[in-house]
Amino acid sequence: MNEENGNELYINFDEYIRQGEPAKRKRADAWRVAIGLQAVDGLQTSAYLQETARRNIEGDITIDEAKALVNQYYIKKTAHDEGDTNKEEADKVSTNISKLLQTDSFTYSVAGFAAIHKAIFEGVFKYAGKFRDYDITKKEWVLRGDTVLYAHWEDLSMTIQYDLDQERQFNYKLLDRDKMVEHIAKFVSGLWQIHPFGEGNTRATAIFTIKYLRSLGFDVNNDMFEQHSWYFRNALVRANYRNVAKGIEYEPLFLVRFFRNLLLGEDNALKNRFMMINPPEECKMPETGQATDKNRTSTGQAQDKFYTEDEDILRILKVLGHQQMTIKGIMEGLNLKGRDNFLNLYLNPAIAEGFVSMLYPDKPRHPRQKYLLTAKGVMLYNEIVSNQ
Repeated sequence: MNEENGNELYINFDEYIRQGEPAKRKRADAWRVAIGLQAVDGLQTSAYLQETARRNIEGDITIDEAKALVNQYYIKKTAHDEGDTNKEEADKVSTNISKLLQTDSFTYSVAGFAAIHKAIFEGVFKYAGKFRDYDITKKEWVLRGDTVLYAHWEDLSMTIQYDLDQERQFNYKLLDRDKMVEHIAKFVSGLWQIHPFGEGNTRATAIFTIKYLRSLGFDVNNDMFEQHSWYFRNALVRANYRNVAKGIEYEPLFLVRFFRNLLLGEDNALKNRFMMINPPEECKMPETGQATDKNRTSTGQAQDKFYTEDEDILRILKVLGHQQMTIKGIMEGLNLKGRDNFLNLYLNPAIAEGFVSMLYPDKPRHPRQKYLLTAKGVMLYNEIVSNQ
């Protein structure tokens, strides 16, 4: 039983990941997140769903066939046990999320955010993908029954657009790793605080975040969302709660710790009880030992996540820097002649490891195609330059 989330898992995700088969690993990662995120709303998946997920991971059925099987299971089910309604939601939503995560497509826009919500809750909520037309409050355990102030319903589209535009224009070039993680946490926190949907905001925000981080070149540690989805939600709550009369200010610390574990591979302690407002003595956060930092080097930087020992990738990063360049321009900068060797040894590995991306990723053969460093690539480039 997962202590944080309460989902009893029958699938050994780690075993599939250790096997090293890329297709199985990708499907297992998708299902791991999909099932784990149901704990955000206190939901658990059924044994039938997990068996269906296992068959999809093994490659016996496609994700679309898995989705059809789950839908048919609940259409034909005549005997209903206690909690079946919640399990039906958890099963259908898990399947929808898994399908989203097994595909690489991503649209960074207001419509794209709404489309993610629609895809997640298709067949579950009638209002899937639709912004709420009323204001909301939610009593939060971590706030001892108080609520975060969410955006006014008439301002939802405008507010989301503003946040996305600000993020799109943000310059990551001069940030070190710590500041970059803090900025990403702040962006995700602000997007979640808008709460544009009647239900399912945290799950939609989580999937949007995973896909956006992948588009920036980050290798997202998916088991964080599986094991700590409830912590993720509570951390978002604390980051957006302020009560001046009670002397309580916004507290992003907990969310930043989540993202440091997610992106830097750290091992900060993620305990829900530490986030309670005016906690009882047994729930207070200790003064020391919040983070074991067992994945950090003697210089205080995370291992492996933002580095590569591939000299060819390091060379292409040095040539690209903060520019956008064509293949011809990069090859000239590297003093290379053979296009095939350049693609196989330099460009394709740099893209595969998340350091370089296309200017037009949806159109690889675009006539004005250029290449640039991802946010992950910029971080490594800045480190290379600072150490020269």
